[in-house]
Amino acid sequence: MNGAAPYWYVVQTHPHAEAKAAAHLGRQGYLVYLPHYHKRRRHARRTEIVPAPLFPSYLFVMMDSFGRRWRSIQSTVGVSRLVCCGEQPALLSAAVINELQSRHNDAGVVQLDLRPRFNPGDKIRIVEGAFATCLGLYEGMADRERVAILLDLLGRKVRVMFDRDAIAAA
Repeated sequence: MNGAAPYWYVVQTHPHAEAKAAAHLGRQGYLVYLPHYHKRRRHARRTEIVPAPLFPSYLFVMMDSFGRRWRSIQSTVGVSRLVCCGEQPALLSAAVINELQSRHNDAGVVQLDLRPRFNPGDKIRIVEGAFATCLGLYEGMADRERVAILLDLLGRKVRVMFDRDAIAAA
């Protein structure tokens, strides 16, 4: 290793090729970190929770800056490019990777913070369902998955529950 400490770098992958790029980089002897989170996916009236890349089209690779030819990463299957500052690969602080890894649950998936994105009284817009495009006031979280919204229906405020992914800032 020529006495050089290993560092983390960011690799941009082709769309939806994160796992392929990680596998090929791993075969070349690089230590690769591809963080995932649980994503809710809806298809054909079904909702399922699936692991998805936390940073789509990006992964992290550890290498020492002097002992390896980092240019070989550029030609790896699934890799678009190594993120650089000028001519040299951009260094990523190990604290960033350590923080992500500290958020892993038992399944090795990054546990995201589920705090509400809004404060009570914030104006929000419904983005899906029968009330799509309606405006309302954020009231709070009803449970881990649903939010309570106050909608103005027929001249009075009505409390309605929505999936937390069905709302956006107004």
